[in-house]
Parts: sequence; C-alpha cells; structure tokens
Amino acid sequence: MVMDINEIREYLPHRYPFLLIDRVTELSLGESIVAYKNVSINEPFFNGHFPHHPIMPGVLVLEALAQACGILGFKTVNKLPADGYVYYLVGSDNARFKRPVMPGDRLRLEAKVEREKRGIWKFACRATVDGELVCEADVICAERKVS
Repeated sequence: MVMDINEIREYLPHRYPFLLIDRVTELSLGESIVAYKNVSINEPFFNGHFPHHPIMPGVLVLEALAQACGILGFKTVNKLPADGYVYYLVGSDNARFKRPVMPGDRLRLEAKVEREKRGIWKFACRATVDGELVCEADVICAERKVS
C-alpha cells in the first residue's frame, strides 16, 4: 500500500460525499498513479441514478480520475492543499465510456503524465473494473494557489 485514506485526505481537499479515492497502490512521481474507488450502494448518488438500476454517473468516474491526477500532481511537486494549493479539473478530451459502474465494483483508476507546463498538467487516464475498460480520457488539471 502506497497511500491509505488518511494520507489521501492530506493531498485532496475533497470530503464526503465527494472524496472518490479510497486507496493508492502505485505512485511514480512525475509519471503515473494507480488508485482505487470502492463503489458501495450507500453512495448518495445511487438514490437518484437510478433507483431501480443503480449506475455510477460517468461524470463521477471522470471526477475520480481527476482526483487521482491531483494526488499525482501534488506528490510530484511536493505541495499540499494545506499550503494553499488546489488542482482544478479544467478539461477532458476524448472521454469514452465502455461499461457502467455499479455497486460492488472496485474501480481501478490509472493516470499517466503526458506533459506539464507552468502548472497545467495533461494526463492519459483509464478506469477499469476487473480488467474491463470502463472509461478512458485525457484529463487536464491546473495547479493554482488559492487564498
């Protein structure tokens, strides 16, 4: 285990119900990350999406990928939200969804740095469940100092 939930909470400003990373198992600074989201029927979004056929919204799969990217960025530049920094999701390109994510799934989130310039990061991302592709996308994040 590379990062447990306590360390993840140091690197992501998100909290319930929007913290979507449960564990980081691989991290190579400036290169890549592998993280997991354990999907439970107790997630608040399942009440309305959809009551008789619960599916994790695709936008939240993208958000989970972006959060993994944020951890990789923060760790790489050795900064924390507590230092007054945040990673904003500023774009996604080529997003494709291949299968729904349902309660009981363990969502594997992978991100690889494609490039970074002046605090703008581009990542190649993939989300899978049991080795089956759920989503792939290019995610763009911006590191910013906040007051």
